[in-house]
Amino acid sequence: MSDSKFFDLHINGIGYLRRAREVSVRRGDAFLAVDINAMHGAADDVQFTRFDCRVNGAEAQALIRQYMEQINDRGRQAADGTALRTQVLVGFRLGDLYPDLFTYERGEKKGETGVSLKARLLKIHWIKINGEMVYKAEKVDDTKSHDERPESSTSQQHPSPAMAVAERDCNDDLEDLLPEEVRLSKDDPDFFRKKETLKARGYRFDGNDKVWRLKAA
Repeated sequence: MSDSKFFDLHINGIGYLRRAREVSVRRGDAFLAVDINAMHGAADDVQFTRFDCRVNGAEAQALIRQYMEQINDRGRQAADGTALRTQVLVGFRLGDLYPDLFTYERGEKKGETGVSLKARLLKIHWIKINGEMVYKAEKVDDTKSHDERPESSTSQQHPSPAMAVAERDCNDDLEDLLPEEVRLSKDDPDFFRKKETLKARGYRFDGNDKVWRLKAA
């Protein structure tokens, strides 16, 4: 019998960490999860794509737990409306990417179908907190892309105003992506998978109102 062969598909990039949390599931072991708002596009017009990640590997898990307080810092709002919060920027590698469909339960997009991108966080190459390098992996894979090198671009050292605006807009989009309440019908043939997905995202079931509510980070 020949050995099994696998084709890996990895995503390397730079992004901001958000919503680090321990996720409990009824069947199976609890796991660590975190959101990554990954940057792409021109440095003066940065765009963001959100990944909902399960953290794999002892090293990555230890780093997320070590800086969980900073990652989840909601900060405060300045007089000009600017969000003053701790910014945790990382160079990362993801794997096992797949889309997860859901239905918006509120807001302008109510009733529409949305897509959440799921992945596994395999590697953290470096971490910056408010622009200060606090961690850098001793060994860097030869397969890493130039985008993972924080010293290769001045825009990574000093985020532009456009990047700050894009980050704020991205956070607003995340609020729409994660409604406070979600209702599930037991008649739904995909009920159990959707229930586990909600729990993984931080929702908890309210038995009185029969709805799933998003737990504050």
